[in-house]
Amino acid sequence: MSNRTFLLEIGLEEMPARFVTDAMNQLKEKMTAWLKENRLSYEAVRSFSTPRRLAVLVEGLEEKQEDRSEEAKGPSKKIARDNEGNWSKAAQGFARGQKVAVDDLYFKEVKGEEYVFVDKYIKGKSTIELLARVDQLLTGITFAKNMRWGNGKLRYVRPIKWLAALYGNEIIDFNIAGVQSSNVTTGHRFLGETVVIEEASEYTRTLLKEHVLADPAERKSAIVKQIDQLAETEGWDVPVDEDLLEEVNNLVEYPTVFFGTFDESFLHVPDDVLITSMKEHQRYFPVLNKEGELLPNFITVRNGDHRHLENVQKGNEKVLRARLADAEFFYKEDLKLNIDDAANRLENVVYHEELGSIGDKVRRIKDLSSRFAKRLNFDQEAVGTVERAAHLSKFDLVTHMVDEFPELEGRMGEEYAEKAGEKPEVAAAIREHYLPRHAKDTLPQRSESAVLSVADKLDTVVTSFGIGQIPTGSQDPHGLRRQTAAVISILLDQKWDIKVTDLFDEALALSEQRGVLKRSKEDVKADLMEFTVLRIKNMLQDKNVRYDIIEAVLSAGVSRVDTIVEKGRFLTEQAKKQDFKHLVEAFSRVTNISKKAEGNVIRADESLFKQPEENQLYSTLREVKQQVLKARSNADIESEFEALKQLEPAIHTYFDNIMVMTDDAKVKQNRLAQMKEASDVILAFADFQAIVFHSE
Repeated sequence: MSNRTFLLEIGLEEMPARFVTDAMNQLKEKMTAWLKENRLSYEAVRSFSTPRRLAVLVEGLEEKQEDRSEEAKGPSKKIARDNEGNWSKAAQGFARGQKVAVDDLYFKEVKGEEYVFVDKYIKGKSTIELLARVDQLLTGITFAKNMRWGNGKLRYVRPIKWLAALYGNEIIDFNIAGVQSSNVTTGHRFLGETVVIEEASEYTRTLLKEHVLADPAERKSAIVKQIDQLAETEGWDVPVDEDLLEEVNNLVEYPTVFFGTFDESFLHVPDDVLITSMKEHQRYFPVLNKEGELLPNFITVRNGDHRHLENVQKGNEKVLRARLADAEFFYKEDLKLNIDDAANRLENVVYHEELGSIGDKVRRIKDLSSRFAKRLNFDQEAVGTVERAAHLSKFDLVTHMVDEFPELEGRMGEEYAEKAGEKPEVAAAIREHYLPRHAKDTLPQRSESAVLSVADKLDTVVTSFGIGQIPTGSQDPHGLRRQTAAVISILLDQKWDIKVTDLFDEALALSEQRGVLKRSKEDVKADLMEFTVLRIKNMLQDKNVRYDIIEAVLSAGVSRVDTIVEKGRFLTEQAKKQDFKHLVEAFSRVTNISKKAEGNVIRADESLFKQPEENQLYSTLREVKQQVLKARSNADIESEFEALKQLEPAIHTYFDNIMVMTDDAKVKQNRLAQMKEASDVILAFADFQAIVFHSE
């Protein structure tokens, strides 16, 4: 069969940059799924986007579906034949429905009963015929926000201006919201014109002539290349923020990079303020010298060519000057604040209607972080640092700068605290307690900052669960998944000798004391642990720990996070060794039979031992328990495991020679007690029964 290229493009008023890439990907996914559903063969699907268009190009699209045969099942034989052996009305109706003669029917056995079947020949439909419904792909794209225009009922991200649909050079006819499809597209708003696409395969070349670079990957590459060339020429270092690059890329159709300058006097304002102002307000890239110092220059991207670029440069410089003047004013005004007075103003800022003010939250954070610091044996000075940093942790929320740029919370707190004469450790903790803000963010560097960060995040999670605001499905308005994952990451990084359960107990006790729990503490803790265990599982999976080993390790309880991770990694490596399976079998035999022990079993009674294998296991277990406790106190996973391995020979010998479930009830209970004691030691490390061995 022959093939052609198919083009589908929707032209719009400028879309918000944050919607463009997702919408383009949706269109490609929908087209790929549609082609599969309609059994149409093709070579490749390519997607395109600019602020004013979404498009998909299907290369090598066959001109018709393949013909196919299909077996159709009808009524059972006893229904298909009448008493005289003739075809019944049911069979005749089935044949008519399948558009075949009754002579084409045959019987076939299915699960012991015969049914009527027929082989149907289905002629493939033409691609042109199928493409007539392709408009559903465009209207099926979803956006975070939609609008309605004119008198139409369609809600879409922006008004539709044109539709282009071509199969080869043949127009696919459809209409959306009063806009008729055609072979016409629109070039750059100022540099291009409306133009006819003669052939679908000529789409990108046709648009390029009209100053539109339709491929977002090519457009982004062109921007980066121009920035690199400019930086090399000027001797600059330009850190390219990927999120900003993505946004800028979705704001232009024909990118031209250029630079501008601003007054050096603004450089006394903190770099983060200037950079944030340039990025958030103007979508400019900051410029550094080779020593990493901010320069009074910026780089930006024009949606157009090089003509009259000096005028564009002057206009951008003028706008930035006003933005930086505002930032400078906010900074100077904030420096007049007394930071303790600013902290006290948090009493008037609502945190949550059921949880009080931000001032209330700060008091909980201060109390909780102080408890954590003392529990971790911080010295008196470090505890004081934590408490002072906690008191000031949110004061910058009432500053002009954070009101203008919320993403600078913490950073401005650090700046203003330093200017006010606070200790460097206190100032740094104000900034670092917000870390990590996302999965790839850095972690708090100082232990005081880490304690404050954990306290802040745990307070948010525990109090939210305490009032019943638990994430469901994709709904997580307070970012509780992210905050819990952040706590786990900090605990792993700091390697504190503290259990996750102990942290929750402290936070729950404080929340109950402050009267912010609306549910029972036990119910809240149960939900919190289930929620947290899932986050730990996700973390272990990211570290390539096998799913069964994750289950084995977590069955021992949620202890120190670093211990859990180390066990997971260690057992994953051990599972690659040939003798590991025999060890698991030995441990599993013990833990399995120990479940039959009744009531509160005490340790085994040596006087009831009947065979030497009982004594051997007993003495080995005594020695192993001492070694295990020593290794566990030093968080030495390998030594603990090596100690446990000493049980394997004694266990195998024991089961080879002893029947645990003997008829003598007293002896049986004593042997079960011995199994329970050994099982407790093993399960404290991991539940080896959860580990799966696949046959070769």
